Amino acid sequence: MNAGSLFATQALLPTGWASDVLLAWDDAGAFTTVQAGAQPAVDVPRAAGPLLPGMPNLHSHAFQRGFAGLTEFRSETLADGQQSDSFWSWRKLMYRFALRLSPDTLEAIATQLYIEMLRAGYTSVCEFHYVHHDTHGKPYADPAEMSLRLLRAAQTAGIGITLLPVLYQTAGFGDKPAVPDQRRFLHETHAMLALLGRLAPQCHGQARLGLAPHSLRAVPPQSLADAVAGLHALDATAPVHIHIAEQQREVDECITLTGTRPVAWLLDHAEVDARWCLVHATHLDWDERRRLAHSGAVAGICPTTEANLGDGVFDAAPYLGQGGVWGIGSDSHASVSVVEELRLFEYGQRLALQKRNVLASDAHRQVADRLYLDAAFGGARASGRDIGAIAVGQQADFVVLDGAHPALSGLSGSQALAVHVFANHGHETLAEVRTAGRMRVQHGLHALQADAGKRFAAARASLLTD
Repeated sequence: MNAGSLFATQALLPTGWASDVLLAWDDAGAFTTVQAGAQPAVDVPRAAGPLLPGMPNLHSHAFQRGFAGLTEFRSETLADGQQSDSFWSWRKLMYRFALRLSPDTLEAIATQLYIEMLRAGYTSVCEFHYVHHDTHGKPYADPAEMSLRLLRAAQTAGIGITLLPVLYQTAGFGDKPAVPDQRRFLHETHAMLALLGRLAPQCHGQARLGLAPHSLRAVPPQSLADAVAGLHALDATAPVHIHIAEQQREVDECITLTGTRPVAWLLDHAEVDARWCLVHATHLDWDERRRLAHSGAVAGICPTTEANLGDGVFDAAPYLGQGGVWGIGSDSHASVSVVEELRLFEYGQRLALQKRNVLASDAHRQVADRLYLDAAFGGARASGRDIGAIAVGQQADFVVLDGAHPALSGLSGSQALAVHVFANHGHETLAEVRTAGRMRVQHGLHALQADAGKRFAAARASLLTD
């Protein structure tokens, strides 16, 4: 029995643009019909413009939206007067904010963020969650307290979620002891596996559970192996996400300790496959790019955060040329915008290579088509959920462009998507956003945005008060 239906004169299917597409979905919110060249009944609603799959956001630290924009000042200067601000100085500021969070403030920030994501066209999020304990570093009465707040925030907003509790144990390579500012993050491996067991029954419907070993510097080799094995004993297909090769210092330290680069080390020591997402993977050599591409794992690219933190630029063209899978995330949420992530991903390549339309392909000469389809596919793989495509059996997560908007009026689907991505209209050119077939955003408005905004403002004010 169909719970809903929609007719789109143009829709972006996995194979490209199709005309006169009839969509239907069931009570569970899964597509039951995707028929191109259809002639719908007169009572079937018409989409307001070209229809796209919803975009998965494959990397989020929700609480960091609470201080986005508030670290854009010089915080460290060397003795000779030279600037020394970097990812590492930003991290100190982030730790200070993380130490103040309560369950209530985390939920308020996450709810606001997830509504912002929906308004931007994200329909699912991978939440890389590492603030687990109370401000003293002790587990809450329910060790899953903070994780459950994130699940509730996602449910309230109406966004799908892949919850990735973070395993964090050390402050650096060589089992360097954790520092006091990391006390809210820390878990022994057995405690993390117990947390996963507690959360597993809560993750169903639009929620999925995975694991995030934070990084090679924060998780020793044996703990990494034991945690991943424990996760896959619980769920053999569960996703695994890890920060890797984000900063050159991290690469240098890994080489000093192990004699090899971090991505190469991981590929040598773990069964890295399509269940894995390597977040950032910014600093790769030629062989690492080739091996990562052939592994089936997803490269999780977060262009606005990587630019904000001065990480570097992912060398995309050779990776994509090897068939590498990738997706986008908003990470620290300096920006919450699908189109800005996609645009900056392409523009970074243009700046580095002094060429245009770098990531177009023979199959997709329009850059926006290729970017959007690739990112949706990779984000879905990283999420471990049946999303990211307009296809039978997939969850009915989709967005509709506003064909009546002056910027898009009279354009084909491919042209409209190009304007949407590259002409910087963003939210303005989205007519609606749906998850599991349910309307979440219509012409930029979410039913809960006013109340969520007030709660977010109050939560942030409390966290910024000295």
